Amino acid sequence: MAEFVVRASHGKATSLSLSSKKLKEVPQCVLSLTNLSVLLNNNRITALPSQLTSLQHLAELNLGNNALKEIPAVLRHLESLKKLYLFRNQITEVSPEVMAALRNLVVLNLNHNQIQRLPPEIKSLRKLRHLSVLDNNLEEVPAELGLLTKLSEMNLTSNKLSRLPEQLYQCRELTKLHVARNQLTSLPEGIVALEKLQVLDVAGNKLSMFPVEFHLLPLKELHCEDNRFVHCEPMPSVQDAEVLALKVTIMKSVRYVRYKIPPTFFCFIFVSKELVARFVLWENRNRFSLIHRRLPHYPLLTALLANGSCCAVCLRPFLTTWLECVHFVSLRKDMKMRSSLNIPVRALLCSYKCFNTEGHSYYGVAIR
Repeated sequence: MAEFVVRASHGKATSLSLSSKKLKEVPQCVLSLTNLSVLLNNNRITALPSQLTSLQHLAELNLGNNALKEIPAVLRHLESLKKLYLFRNQITEVSPEVMAALRNLVVLNLNHNQIQRLPPEIKSLRKLRHLSVLDNNLEEVPAELGLLTKLSEMNLTSNKLSRLPEQLYQCRELTKLHVARNQLTSLPEGIVALEKLQVLDVAGNKLSMFPVEFHLLPLKELHCEDNRFVHCEPMPSVQDAEVLALKVTIMKSVRYVRYKIPPTFFCFIFVSKELVARFVLWENRNRFSLIHRRLPHYPLLTALLANGSCCAVCLRPFLTTWLECVHFVSLRKDMKMRSSLNIPVRALLCSYKCFNTEGHSYYGVAIR
């Protein structure tokens, strides 16, 4: 063992590999090599010594395929770490304190462990570019993941995720996203903001369709087999109930019994609110309008209107989803990919008037 250390010390090596040496603990002689990257993978290490804090210039630490049951607390003192590999251990929890301290991490690999959640403190890893938590027990990932704005690759394959945070759209540098073999029923609508996304793997989930304008992503690879996508099949359509029309009507006189408000009143308020919202959204498109100039002075209203959408047919804005449809996109023709697959993409329409307009390719979704 000392022979490797002497060679590393006198040979001005940039790394020291002690892989596959059947080590049960970190050798003391390693603690004197303060400027090296240390490879200790494929051993039997169960803990790290507190003296590891002496490695203040350690840039890379590989502890993969060992017997660690937690992320060692001593790592929070190694602020110079840029690459940390902890794959194939027995880790069940990710320490918030460690995550908060490793602000210079560029690569974090936690593959093949038993981790159930990532702490919000992961937001401290502002320099992180590669995050991999493949084959764990993740049931959710925190919204703070969206603060990792330099993230370029993320692998969350083979977990138990039922959703991804809406804040994912903030990771604008993301080029590869792997979330295969989870339990996702939908993707965040904001994913279309990932203008650099080239590889997306969502195979083996429970998706029924892709988000609005998904086909505008610059994807080069899309893996989406083994999902529950809707199919384009002609079916008879029967309108069982009267559809509330989006027009101003004169409300019939209503008798109030004590303090109970009849449903008619709620319908009127709902329609009125939607009509006003649509008017404001439309006027806000004109930068010379009074509404556009005054809207910034009403932050609560601005936040509410931020959730608005645009009709796929008439292109006019609306606040509340009035009619959810689907259209089928050719990966080869519309997304310039090699695959001949057609995928269902969600579309929002503002009214049945637009839905009944001839010439579009949007379909209603039937539930069997």
